[in-house]
Amino acid sequence: MVNFRIISKIIGSLLFIEAFFMAFCLAMAFSFHEDDVMAFMTSTLMTFGSGCIFLFFGHEAENSLSRRDAYVVVTLTWVVFSFFGMFPFLIHGALPNITDAYFETMSGFTTTGATIIDDVESLPHGLLFWRSLMQWIGGLGIVFFTVALLPQLVGGSVKVFAAEATGPMRSKMHPRLSTTAKWIWSIYVLLTLGCGLSFWLAGMDWFDATNYSMSTTATGGFSTHNGTIFLASPLIEYLAILFQFLAGINFTLLYMSIFKFKFSALFRNSEFKMYISTIAIATVWIMYLLLTRMDYDFELAFRSALFQVVSFITTTGLSNMDAGTWPHITWAILGVLMFMGACAGSTTGGFKSIRVLMLFKVLRNEFRHILHPNAVLPVKMSSQSIPQNRLVTLLAFFTIYIIALALTTIVMVESGVDITNAATISLSLISNVGAGLDTNIGPQMSWADLSMGIKWLCSFLMLVGRLEIIAVLVLFTRAFWKEN
Repeated sequence: MVNFRIISKIIGSLLFIEAFFMAFCLAMAFSFHEDDVMAFMTSTLMTFGSGCIFLFFGHEAENSLSRRDAYVVVTLTWVVFSFFGMFPFLIHGALPNITDAYFETMSGFTTTGATIIDDVESLPHGLLFWRSLMQWIGGLGIVFFTVALLPQLVGGSVKVFAAEATGPMRSKMHPRLSTTAKWIWSIYVLLTLGCGLSFWLAGMDWFDATNYSMSTTATGGFSTHNGTIFLASPLIEYLAILFQFLAGINFTLLYMSIFKFKFSALFRNSEFKMYISTIAIATVWIMYLLLTRMDYDFELAFRSALFQVVSFITTTGLSNMDAGTWPHITWAILGVLMFMGACAGSTTGGFKSIRVLMLFKVLRNEFRHILHPNAVLPVKMSSQSIPQNRLVTLLAFFTIYIIALALTTIVMVESGVDITNAATISLSLISNVGAGLDTNIGPQMSWADLSMGIKWLCSFLMLVGRLEIIAVLVLFTRAFWKEN
C-alpha cells in the first residue's frame, strides 16, 4: 500500500522550501513598500506552519519510496504547492476567488503561462516576482529540485525522477542522481543569470530583466507588463529567441556540450537535429507568408516568424506580435509546433521532438514491412536501437494524448466555447504553452472569461500536461491502489 508517512515527510520538507521562496518575495515587497507585505507574511507563516504539521505526521518514516509512492508524491506535491502558492493572490485581493487564484498558480508552477489577470501592471512588485518565481521553480520540476537540494530525503529518488521527468528516455550524467540533479540545476541557474544579464545590458531595468529571465529560461511566458514588451527592442527579442532556444535543448546534452566541450554531440543527436530543422522550416514558411500576405519588411518578417516559432515550439508562449491577426495557415503551423514541443529533458512541454521522430520512424518501418515482411527493422535514435517496450509506451502515450485533446475539446464546446478556441485551448494547456491562436483568447489576452468549471478543468489539464498525462492518470486506476 501507499506509504503516506514518507509522502507527508517529503511534502513537509517541500513546503519549507516554498515558504523560503515566499519569504524572498516578502523581502521584495518590503523593499518596494507596497501593499502585498501582509499577504506574503501571512502566506509564509501558513506555509511554514503546514510544513511542520506534515513533517510531524511523517517524522518516523524511513527514507525509502516504492514506485507507487513516487507517483503519488509527485502528483500530490504539484497540487499542494499550487494550493499554498495561491494564498498571496487571495490574501492580497489581486484574485478574489479560489478558482482564479488556483488557476494562476497552477499555470505558474507548470510553466504554462496562461493568466487570469487582465491588468498585470496593477500588481505590486512582490506578486509579480512571485509569478515569475513560480515558473522558475517548476521549470525543471519541484521534486527534482528537492532531489538536488535534499538528496538524503528520498532514498528512492530514481523512482521520483522517473515519475516527474519528461520524455521517453531517461539519461543521467552521473551514477548518483543527486549529483546529476545538481549539475542540471547549475546549468539552469547559469542560463537564467546569463539571460537576465543580457536583458539588463540590452536596456531592461533590473526588475524586468530578472522576471523575464526566469520566465524565458523556464519557458513559462508570464509577463510583468500587459501585452508584451518585446516590441520595444529588436535586440531584446533576439536575446529572448536565443535563450528560449537554449532552454528547449535537453539539459544533459547542454552539459555535455558546455562543460565537457563535446560540441559535436549536439549535431550527432537525432532529437536536436529534428528540433533545429523544424525551427528552420517553420520560420522560413511563416516568414514567406508574412512577406507576401502581410507586407512585412524582410527583417521584421524574419524576427517575428522566428520569435513565434521558437516561442511556440519551446512552449514558452511569449509573443512579439499578435499571431491572431496572421493568415490562418500560420495558426496551423504554430499549432503543430505547440503539439510537437522541443527536446525531452528540457524545461519545455508538448509531445516532445524525440517522440515525433520516433513515430515517424515507426511509420517508415511499417511501410517497409509491407514490402519486406520478414525484415528486422530496428528504430534507432542517435545510433542507438530503441527497445520494443519503449515503442509500445510511445504509441500508448500518443493515443492517450489524442484522446485527452479530443475529450477536453468536446467538453469545452459543450460549455459554450467556440470550436477554434476549444481546440487551441486544449492543445495549449496540455502542451503547457498558455497561448491560444484565435482573437478571443490570444497571446496578448487573458483567460478570465472562461467559466469556473472550465477553469478547474484547465488547471487539471495543465497538471497532466506537465507530468505527461500517464503519471497522473495512473492514480485513477483501480490496479494502482491494489495492495499487490
